[in-house]
Amino acid sequence: MRIKSSKEKRILVIKTSIRWFLYLFITLLCFLIMNSGTKLHPILLIPVAICMSTQSDELQAAFIGAFCGFLIDIACGKLFGYNAVILAIFCTAISLLYKYLLRQRFINTFLVIAAVSFLQGFLDFKFYYDIWGYSNVGIIFRKYTIPVCFMTLASSIVIYPLFKLINHLLMPKQHLSIEEAIKNYEE
Repeated sequence: MRIKSSKEKRILVIKTSIRWFLYLFITLLCFLIMNSGTKLHPILLIPVAICMSTQSDELQAAFIGAFCGFLIDIACGKLFGYNAVILAIFCTAISLLYKYLLRQRFINTFLVIAAVSFLQGFLDFKFYYDIWGYSNVGIIFRKYTIPVCFMTLASSIVIYPLFKLINHLLMPKQHLSIEEAIKNYEE
């Protein structure tokens, strides 16, 4: 294991602090955008939570999902904690997927955001409308749930490059130990 100098440790702490400050700023900005106006809005916090979870470990991803889920509950006027539980589970699973199976590619993140937004929209529709047996409930699904899911998916085209840039500039680089460098050089 390589021993880091105090200067490297300070740079790591500063970069990590700036990165998490930018994450929080983007999250709160998306929350404000979701609360503005009266028309249909994309649920911007789903792509934000997923983009942060792809670079985090499981516990951080669960907290990110819960925090963004609570903000979605506040913005959408839903039962407090409903989306927090759903997003915490999804973000933890996504963190594990990216840790063991998936690579950091736009298409992977786009497909994961599509799956999560449509599952979240479907569960929201089932538990808030369909379960009560209202008449003509399919109109809500066609006119509100599906367009919001597509708008959420379209917003990921803007959100993903932003997080990619932040991670490229501020994510700590993996250092090789002397043994690993010699081993790689010999191969």
